[in-house]
Amino acid sequence: MLANSAMLDRRQFNAVLLGASAIVTSSARAQQVADIDIAIIGAGAAGLVAAHRAREKGLKARIFEARNRVGGRIFTDESLGAPFDAGAFYIHFAERNPWKRIAEDLKVELVDDDTLWGGFNVFRNGQPIPPDERMRRRGAFGRLTAAVEAENPGADLSFAEAARRHAPELESAAEGMTLLSLGEEAEHVSIRDYQMLDSGEDFVMPSGYGHLLERYSRGLDIALMTPVTEIDSRGPGVRITGPRGTVTARAAIVTVPVSVLQAGGIRFLPDMPETTRTALDGLRMGALTKVALKVEGNRFGLSPWTQFFDQGSGALGADLLNFEFWPFERDLVIVFLGGNFARDLSKAGEAIAIATVRERLVTILGKDAEKAITGGRLAGWSADPYALGGYSIARPGHAGARKALEAPFNGLVYLAGEANAGAASMTAGGAALAATRVVDDIATRLAR
Repeated sequence: MLANSAMLDRRQFNAVLLGASAIVTSSARAQQVADIDIAIIGAGAAGLVAAHRAREKGLKARIFEARNRVGGRIFTDESLGAPFDAGAFYIHFAERNPWKRIAEDLKVELVDDDTLWGGFNVFRNGQPIPPDERMRRRGAFGRLTAAVEAENPGADLSFAEAARRHAPELESAAEGMTLLSLGEEAEHVSIRDYQMLDSGEDFVMPSGYGHLLERYSRGLDIALMTPVTEIDSRGPGVRITGPRGTVTARAAIVTVPVSVLQAGGIRFLPDMPETTRTALDGLRMGALTKVALKVEGNRFGLSPWTQFFDQGSGALGADLLNFEFWPFERDLVIVFLGGNFARDLSKAGEAIAIATVRERLVTILGKDAEKAITGGRLAGWSADPYALGGYSIARPGHAGARKALEAPFNGLVYLAGEANAGAASMTAGGAALAATRVVDDIATRLAR
């Protein structure tokens, strides 16, 4: 599993906060003086962009992060020797994605996703499917894509229902599409929300998305291992409270995943308005999950970026795995899975998850793969207490939930992240755009 953050001891915490004059010793002072202009909760994509934008606007911002690192669900894991992105991987819709410009400014190498292709094959229980079935399945995905695009935008159906309306054989294609791209069963995904999302040119970074965020965070005021448990906006300022103290701010931006808010990870005083809670209830977190396998000494005749899709014994692709071989010529196989299958494996723990996907890969490649697989790593975001999922999914009938989450509440408390980024939602680029919008609004309000 990804490492959880440890709590700071009192001396460390005081060094972080007292050094910035942030500890509040009385309720009176909290109401009279704001220590900072903007308190930002979370040092992921949205939090880091918000802090930079605040600086550009002449506002003093501090980020409070529960983990012992920046990046949130963007993390480059190097524990297997060769790095891999355990979370976000693509700079989507690069034409307007802020992370492309940031990467270019920092002289980070970008690679066009269109160049990453090594072919693919489809298996069932480790055996190649017959060529005629493979062609039917491939045709089904194409028909499903066309059906999704043609579906009445006013009909907010699930992917599964849309597939059933067009042809029963498309239902398994819908499952495969949503499980491996969104991490969720097709029955739980709004097709209308998906239709509204941006598309465009995609880029990746051989050096790692997580490393880009680490570099971008340098010089910002960030308090790591500093969870926030309560946000009180009943007074003139916003009081940000955690286990070690309270800070006052003129506004607050909350960038934690919607699943953490749904689970009550932060208490709001007064409570979030009903409109906000209803909007949150319209979303759920997909469970797109990765298992990285270190495979050494044998490439099995496969070129980099070759993909194997393996359907196990589960119905409608419930235990579908996608194996991606040798990314960037590294001795790694990245295994993707989603939905309840991924949730169950993540909950079971790293050892069981690795053993499960390892067994499936050995079935496909043969016994020689047993000795070639020398290590593994689970990136199980659904079992991570600071994530509780991969990224947000709109439930069928709730495609308008993202827009409803854009409005501030309880004075100057905002939500910002991949969940309320409009057409850019579900991406790190969307989180950056949402953060920029929110800071600009706060700057305007504070200037009045």
